[in-house]
Amino acid sequence: MLSLPEDGACICVAGLVQVRQRPGTAKGVVFITLEDETGSVNVIVWKRVFEKYRRAIMSARLMRVGGRVQREGDVLHVIADTIEDISHMLDDVLSSDVIP
Repeated sequence: MLSLPEDGACICVAGLVQVRQRPGTAKGVVFITLEDETGSVNVIVWKRVFEKYRRAIMSARLMRVGGRVQREGDVLHVIADTIEDISHMLDDVLSSDVIP
């Protein structure tokens, strides 16, 4: 589905946190990979956004990210503006009668 939004479009994505990377050479940039049943998305978190949402970034198992699409050829990223820890929703899923 992320093939649909154009470069610069505002979107909101959510998924399980698969990877958090904060390379020493990235000058404070954090890279996060989220995954849901449709696939994965790469999120770029600039230093100022990281400082604002540090707790959610470091502790979330399930995360919602609002931001802008950045496209370079076939590569798509979401540049984060807002980040929310929605891990509490996992408890609802696990206690639901929907999952056998």
